[in-house]
Amino acid sequence: MFTLSSRLLGFVRDLVLAHVFGANALTDAFFVAFKIPNFLRRLFAEGAFATAFVPVLTEYKEQRDHAELRGFIDHVAGSLGLVLLLVAGLGMLASPLVVGLFAFGWVMDGQDEKLALAAHMLRLTFPYLFFISLTAFAGGIMNAWNRFAVPAFTPVLLNLSLIACALWLSPLMQQPVVALAWGVLIAGVTQFVFQLPFLARLELLPRPRLGFSDPGVRRILGLMVPALFAVSVTQINLLLDTVLASTLVTGSISWLYYSDRLMEFPLGVLGVGLGTVLLPRLSRERAAESPEDFQASLDWGLRMALLFGLPAAVGLAVLARPMISTLFLSDVFSADDVLMSQRSLVAYAVGLLAFIGIKVLAPGYYARQDTRTPVRIAVIAMLANMVFNIILIFPLRHAGLALATSLSAYLNAYLLWRGLRRGGVYRPHPGWARLLLQVGLACAVMALVLWQGALERVSWFDLDGLHRALYLSGWILAGAGAYFAVLWLSGVRLAALLRSARRE
Repeated sequence: MFTLSSRLLGFVRDLVLAHVFGANALTDAFFVAFKIPNFLRRLFAEGAFATAFVPVLTEYKEQRDHAELRGFIDHVAGSLGLVLLLVAGLGMLASPLVVGLFAFGWVMDGQDEKLALAAHMLRLTFPYLFFISLTAFAGGIMNAWNRFAVPAFTPVLLNLSLIACALWLSPLMQQPVVALAWGVLIAGVTQFVFQLPFLARLELLPRPRLGFSDPGVRRILGLMVPALFAVSVTQINLLLDTVLASTLVTGSISWLYYSDRLMEFPLGVLGVGLGTVLLPRLSRERAAESPEDFQASLDWGLRMALLFGLPAAVGLAVLARPMISTLFLSDVFSADDVLMSQRSLVAYAVGLLAFIGIKVLAPGYYARQDTRTPVRIAVIAMLANMVFNIILIFPLRHAGLALATSLSAYLNAYLLWRGLRRGGVYRPHPGWARLLLQVGLACAVMALVLWQGALERVSWFDLDGLHRALYLSGWILAGAGAYFAVLWLSGVRLAALLRSARRE
């Protein structure tokens, strides 16, 4: 529920940003300044660190006494905090160099004002990495204790902070878009402080101490080194899109951002939600030496990914223009911006099922503290993404970058799945062929309903904002109704699947 609320509020945030700032050189500069620390946050905190920390923490929880557990948490907090402090400080000092590295197209074109603005905002956003990574550390502890609500609610604070700064702080500033950078910094501090009382209730509030020689900390570091690359391959691909998009026309970075944000809604609710639940569950089943339950959990996760991920992908692709028009079309976000964002959203939607699948499959490796295999797979996917980028950027421009990311995600997901199958870690339970047919038929009917209704009968650019919102809501409900009705008629019982998950 909180994850869904956060994603819905994220929609409101992006709507506000689009209506206040539009898609232009200024927003391109902010999105670069925000993406760099946000990328590092997903890479270090929610990516490599979380996948290394949670299994080791679970092992300490199950097999060690409370004093050893507290000492381990204190050492991790102190060691992680020092590393983050150094990285954030270096990032602030070297912000012009970092921006030039990740937006080299602006350097080549001599866009000095855009580079200077992005570097200024990066000095404000880089400390976000420090605070939000410690927030993810706290969230990992609570997830291991099955306290999912607080970590799921915390992103709401980022959305509220950005909305408030866009509406009320930006008019007071000489350069209004800089208010968004202040919003990111304020959100990082707020999210971190918000978690502390809940850790105190668990009697696990850390007393940070350096502990690089602690055996648990060393195990985490050993697991993190390969996982740094493997677990965040999707984020690396998205960042490469930004780098290459800086060589395209002004607005390309913003078009990719807005379409990526729409794709992130189902990915966050489904993929991140499934991954967050599965990693501690799989870690417990691994520690309890229960391979049957381990396989059952993976199989359930993949079925949920198919049942909800495929219709979400189809819906995003078919309703791309109505969604972007309804959310973003304004005096500063033109019809051309809508069409350009639509192209990249359709390309991202193609890969949504793969993105969700990665979130489900990767915990199957990390729960067993195997980070080497995903590294090899990630290297292959990264190389493939680069090749796809080169092939597709010329005919499709920014949409080609999005499509390349989607294609490489499918390769990544397939290789992860194949590795689990070959290792005997996962064996599909009976009924997959029937389920694929049922879901495929339901998605086809849903797509037909949406195409005939939402696209053939409505001219979205001619409607006012209220009518666009009403029509879009109605057709989303109609599409969802058609999908679930066909599923039910074909024999799929979602309630039974959810009950089976609770029994596992």
